Amino acid sequence: MSLKKKPVTGMKDILPAEMQIRDYILGQIKETYRSFGFSSIETPCVEHIENLLSKQGGDNEKLIFKILKRGEKLDLETAQTENDLTDGGLRYDLTLPLSRYFANNAASLPTPFKALQIGNVWRADRPQKGRFRQFMQCDIDILGDATSQAEIELILATTTALSRICPGRGFTVRINDRRILRAMAVSSGFPEDDIDKVFITVDKMDKIGTDGVKAELLENGYSEASADRYLELMNQASPDAAGVRKMGELLKGVLEDGAAENLARIMETVTEVSQVGCQLVFDPTLVRGMGYYTGTIFEVSMEGFGGSVAGGGRYDRMIGKFTGIDTPACGFSIGFERIVTILLDAGFTVPEGNGKEAWLFEKGMGAERLTAIMKEAMAARAEGKTVLVAQMNKNKKFQKEQLGKEGYLEFKEFYKEELKRD
Repeated sequence: MSLKKKPVTGMKDILPAEMQIRDYILGQIKETYRSFGFSSIETPCVEHIENLLSKQGGDNEKLIFKILKRGEKLDLETAQTENDLTDGGLRYDLTLPLSRYFANNAASLPTPFKALQIGNVWRADRPQKGRFRQFMQCDIDILGDATSQAEIELILATTTALSRICPGRGFTVRINDRRILRAMAVSSGFPEDDIDKVFITVDKMDKIGTDGVKAELLENGYSEASADRYLELMNQASPDAAGVRKMGELLKGVLEDGAAENLARIMETVTEVSQVGCQLVFDPTLVRGMGYYTGTIFEVSMEGFGGSVAGGGRYDRMIGKFTGIDTPACGFSIGFERIVTILLDAGFTVPEGNGKEAWLFEKGMGAERLTAIMKEAMAARAEGKTVLVAQMNKNKKFQKEQLGKEGYLEFKEFYKEELKRD
């Protein structure tokens, strides 16, 4: 039986032209985040199955690639459920592994700790354009800082990175607070136990509109008075810091003290300090699906591209699941694969400071002559140039076209006879 040459469904091979763009994006992200004081870390791609199924990951827990127990631990005869056969799984995001990492290593880390983590994650999702079962995530998180300074730094760092990767494109940061969402629901008369279900419907606002949200709330058995009150609250707040403060007044006695002022301060500070010209808007319909968010939440959309390209929020209770002591935490994740798709669709080429040169030598070149060419190439590399040395193909034109797709725009040709050299 012949082996299969295509990758597993939902995975993909990455060709050099795309890899060059991916490396460029990663370089820009790392350079930017490090300039804000974030430190690179790494966590294993495999996590304990108990951690992955701890009700921290929302719907992602249904998409885990589980790993069978090994050796004597794999007892097929006594196993009653699927989970009896597994003890690990591939991570579905980087936030849960980071929380475990910090819980395990906090004594060796500074406080607050600014973490930069980039790595692949895996979800058994339905593949489509820009969505794979293995994909890269780029996260920054600030652990141990309960103040709004964490959110401000995360928004500034992420928008700065995006502006460097995609210069000239406009960005909008939508921001909200889970405490405001909850207070709006309680104030509107929705049952406390049903608030998360209400959020699921509200999260569809950009897809089904106000009328659709109201219809679904009524269909789910909630009163028309509660639905109207909730939608009325949404419409009363302007999308700026003043709108946040007004929402705080409307929800006085229900909303946690200081929550509205905290969000307003984040918006005002980012607007004043940012140098990338992004729009920052208060969006009371923003929910974000992960159940672990406890406070501020945010998403970034990009001009000319549907959907978000980055998102995150505050999750102050996740680390406490490991240690028994809640630790303030806040993070932002760039949608790396979406950014790659945007740049590929736009025909983006990586800027090369010193250019990339391809030196092609004729087949049958003598050892002495080839050694001299190699020495010359090493000297050029020492000057900072990128030099590829390769044998000249019979179809030289096609070879150059392929190399051109990888960013090689300058060519030198070397022949056995010196006079034939370009």
